Amino acid sequence: MAAARVVPRWGADGLVPGIVQDAADGRVLMLGWLDAEALAATLDSGQVHFHSRSRDRLWRKGEESGNVLRLVGLALDCDGDALLLTVEPAGPACHTGDRSCFDAGLAHGRTAFAAGTPQGFGWLETLWATIGDRAERMPPDSYTTSLLRGGVDAVARKVAEEAVEVVIAAKDDAHAEAADADRPWASAALAGEVADLLYHALVLCAQRGLSPSAVLNVLRGRHVA
Repeated sequence: MAAARVVPRWGADGLVPGIVQDAADGRVLMLGWLDAEALAATLDSGQVHFHSRSRDRLWRKGEESGNVLRLVGLALDCDGDALLLTVEPAGPACHTGDRSCFDAGLAHGRTAFAAGTPQGFGWLETLWATIGDRAERMPPDSYTTSLLRGGVDAVARKVAEEAVEVVIAAKDDAHAEAADADRPWASAALAGEVADLLYHALVLCAQRGLSPSAVLNVLRGRHVA
């Protein structure tokens, strides 16, 4: 992996903790320990390696199970004594078969936070980056470019159209559920319309120079625990 060499502030035992986070949605998957050898192997191979304290040796995550962790990003904390490894997991990160080593704690109520199914919202960052790229370069063959060139009226009109289509698709899905009809088709149609609405809403944000983080801050402010 092409990545800048980082130099952590190693502990007295020559180790630093490495927090492993799913790049798709930010879910914390596990905690492991790295020494200089494990860090070098991780950067050189693009797959996360750790130092096994129980076996006192280098080990590649997934070397037996096949559930490797492909490195996407690497960051030091502010003190330089902990690493954040952003990854794409090939399977469950926990030896128990759970997606995360922290899932057992959630299942048994050892946290104040409710356990929910991760939804992959982190991927919206990729979509926003693509929209931002189109807004900056304005490639002529891009649908996003055509919307942005149409100004606020063109983009807002599409948001309104997609919102109506979401309502229609939701009602179709409700009717299919009540009639025990072709629900998978209706649900897929609803998912497609909601996807169109999210995309056009983000394009509208780009057209108006509004950062989605400002929208999220509003949602956070309105959230009731």
